[in-house]
Amino acid sequence: MRNFFLILALFVTTISAHATKDRIQYSKKIEGYLVDYKTRNEVEKVKVSLTSNVTGKVYTSETDENGVFTFRNVPIGKSMLMLIDEDYRADTLKMFETNAKEHLVHYTFSKTQPFTANLKVSWMFNWGDRKVTENGKTFIKEHYWSHVLAKVILVIYGICLLLIFYYSMVQLSLAFAYRKQRKAQQSRVEPAFDLANAPKVTVQLPMFNEMYVADRIIDTIAEFDYPRDKFQIQVLDDSTDETKDIIAKKVAEVAARGINIQHIHRTDRTGYKAGALDAAMDQVEGEFIAIFDADFVPDKDFLLRTMPYFNTDKIGVVQTRWGHLNKTYSLLTELQAFGLNGHFAIEQGGRNAQGHYINFNGTAGVWRKACIEDAGGWEHDTITEDLDLSYRAQMRGWKFNYLEEVESPAELPITMSALKSQQHRWMKGGAEVFIKMWRRIVSTKGLKFSDRLHGLAHLFNSSVFVFILILSLLSLPVLHIKDSFSDLNFFIQVGAFFLSSTVFLAFYYWNAYRDKTGNFFSDLFRFVGRFVQFLTVSMALSLSNAVAVIEGYLGIKSSFVRTPKFNVAKKDEFTGNKYDKKSLSIINIAEGVLMLVFGFTAVNRAIYGDLGMVPFHLMLTIGYAVIFFNTLKENRSPQG
Repeated sequence: MRNFFLILALFVTTISAHATKDRIQYSKKIEGYLVDYKTRNEVEKVKVSLTSNVTGKVYTSETDENGVFTFRNVPIGKSMLMLIDEDYRADTLKMFETNAKEHLVHYTFSKTQPFTANLKVSWMFNWGDRKVTENGKTFIKEHYWSHVLAKVILVIYGICLLLIFYYSMVQLSLAFAYRKQRKAQQSRVEPAFDLANAPKVTVQLPMFNEMYVADRIIDTIAEFDYPRDKFQIQVLDDSTDETKDIIAKKVAEVAARGINIQHIHRTDRTGYKAGALDAAMDQVEGEFIAIFDADFVPDKDFLLRTMPYFNTDKIGVVQTRWGHLNKTYSLLTELQAFGLNGHFAIEQGGRNAQGHYINFNGTAGVWRKACIEDAGGWEHDTITEDLDLSYRAQMRGWKFNYLEEVESPAELPITMSALKSQQHRWMKGGAEVFIKMWRRIVSTKGLKFSDRLHGLAHLFNSSVFVFILILSLLSLPVLHIKDSFSDLNFFIQVGAFFLSSTVFLAFYYWNAYRDKTGNFFSDLFRFVGRFVQFLTVSMALSLSNAVAVIEGYLGIKSSFVRTPKFNVAKKDEFTGNKYDKKSLSIINIAEGVLMLVFGFTAVNRAIYGDLGMVPFHLMLTIGYAVIFFNTLKENRSPQG
């Protein structure tokens, strides 16, 4: 009896299966056309699969010499077309549905809109899933550790994108704050200043081997419009060459005109610039201290325009905007001016407008002597003593005033080596101050959350070059992942959202752009070109700047390397500079290698029609080329 019921069940099941099968209708033929993504030519012998959602069965076909693939006896209903050829990037061609009324005999996809096949990039190897045939069956096998590595790379890549996005959002908020305060600034009335009762001011000029500019800065300061009995000049000279004699001669000449001027020469350079400033404090006669680097040429009314803004006892610093004596010297100086204008307009103006911490820029500003002393004086455990003291002073409750309308012209570095030297000091010093100050920023009582956030972001700014470097290097394996792991492509595509960071930065620099003529469209056209140039070179500087930042975080100490001054405004005036060190370093060689790698990748991807990262890699290629070949050119030029 039990066997009878078993046979009956099997019979019913078989009948049901046949009945179900009989209800499924099949199309006689489904065909489509496949062309190359780049050339638009038909491609032959390319494997295509069709998966039926009705039965789950997978059908395979191969294109003929006309690029035509054909499937026969496919169930009517929903199906999915996929490209599965090993030589081409796996992709879903189409999800579609056939019906018995229209497609029972023959269904042909449109010839006018053929499917496209994109070759895998030839130099890329597939380190993802692979086809395996076992017992006559072919299936996809996952490389477990390759998947793990790919996901780790994408996580790091994503973190860098997020941090760059955060940086751009902070800059965007400062740009909006700057725009808001600009309207208020236009109606600002300069505070009253009683010149008859003006406080005494000491002007400090720290110098180290400044033979090309020492005369100029001393003469400039000596011409300041300020009561002579309330005016002192200190030339803080750490020079080890003929600059010492040049300064001594000029100081004697100025002193003979009845001006209170001192030549303070140190043979021990302990603390470098910070050490020189600190050592001279005992001889400071003024209630206020103005500081200028040797390459500055401030206007004679500098003190008359800055001193009125010490209108309350809590104002510790008045900082002015840097101008550019040699902006038009070369493309390199124009790009520097473009970037510095962003800092001095948006960074300083925006932060000051919102009451966030800003920094004394090392020069072209005035300190209240009591503020320096209250904050603990000049310390030299970092190479950006100005940033360090600025934060210590503001944490003590001192306020800073930033005057965008007062311009203090200065010289921009005209060689790549000089620019890198300056950038290295700024980036490394910023990282050192972050390590020194971040705990104080977090723990200081009475500080608003927004001030803590902006303070940390400010000190962390230099680290953006580390993220840019990591992002650019990881973009190479990301292309491998894109080719090898179709299931991870979604995360790569989402990353494109963060291109908005570039838009935010463009808005930031547009508000600081100072070459506007009044015609919006022509201004915008010139700005876009300059912004792209600036971004291109800045990204390529990420290698040398990232090394500097990492040194700062690791506590690797180095000497204070001054930026060489040239005192030239036109190219035909430059004959060399003995302070400008010319040598090829490992970083220079690495920049040349990266130029080749990114260049090859960009060309290779463009050839195969994969254009997603081509603009990014082209910018990196051009940027590294500019840096590398300028370095080579400078090394071939004669020493001054």
